[in-house]
Amino acid sequence: MSVSYRDAGVDIASADRLLSGLGSLIRGTHGPQVLPDRGQFAGLFRLAGNGSMRDPVLVSSTDGAGTKLKVAQLAGRHEGIGVDAVGMNVNDVLVYGAKPLFFLDYIAMGKLQPATFKQLVRGVVKGCRQAGCALIGGETAEMPGVYADGDYDIAGFCVGVADRSKLLDGSKVRAGDVVLGLASSGPHANGFSLIRKVFGPAELLRFQRELLSPTRIYVKPVLAALSRARIGAIAHVTGGGLSRRLPSLVAKQPSLRVAWEPGRWPIQPIFERIQAAGRISRDEMYATFNMGIGMVMTCRPSDAARVSTIMKRSGIRVWSVGTIVRRKESK
Repeated sequence: MSVSYRDAGVDIASADRLLSGLGSLIRGTHGPQVLPDRGQFAGLFRLAGNGSMRDPVLVSSTDGAGTKLKVAQLAGRHEGIGVDAVGMNVNDVLVYGAKPLFFLDYIAMGKLQPATFKQLVRGVVKGCRQAGCALIGGETAEMPGVYADGDYDIAGFCVGVADRSKLLDGSKVRAGDVVLGLASSGPHANGFSLIRKVFGPAELLRFQRELLSPTRIYVKPVLAALSRARIGAIAHVTGGGLSRRLPSLVAKQPSLRVAWEPGRWPIQPIFERIQAAGRISRDEMYATFNMGIGMVMTCRPSDAARVSTIMKRSGIRVWSVGTIVRRKESK
């Protein structure tokens, strides 16, 4: 008796039908720069038409949602994970002052779960719309034997563009600059291995609303601020907590440091609950979590009010969390 690919656990026809049904949703993120494909496994994007850039530089990022997806699987809520996959990438591209152009996703499952898959794709589309970028392709992988039924993973890849003369490389940061902190929507997609260690299933479900709040996407308001204020550097608070990311603002300026201290902004209750549950030290909390600040940027003091106004109009709270100062040995 012959054996088919479907018998081995991979149903290509079912995946094709599922993707076909989501085609109009995905095409809703496309603009005139997305060119029609030939039904192959690559997307086409026309780079021309990016304003007056004289020397366009492509900026890329790839990332996923980490173990946050285990909380989503426990709660049966997956759309926010799709937003996370976009947010973690577009925010990384944004720190260079780049505008995200397009995004591709990778979704792997042990067995294709149509309801979960649809939620994930809807989340990716939602994130792309928030970032103003096109979803031009992706990969859907059924991998029986690698992922158990009910398990999945998601990752993304983003490409943005910036004029080389306007790239934010930190070289324009000056002593006296203000460090502004932009509010996060919660833990975003960082620190969930520690969260899952200190919270059991009951607590994860109890706090699912706060924990599964999608990563805030800062693209549109930050790009607006870049066009109206003198911003020296931006850091996305990910890949480590706030205390690990703040020094990156002055990574190219060894004579400078960031002077900051907790207490200049309100700490969201979910972080206090995590800390109490695990009896975690303050230093560990700030080294692991964003602590309510999802992105930081430096600007001239005279521009701080303007930047704050732009953020508040987009519904993002902002605080002055520190200043740039000279190191004592550099005086």
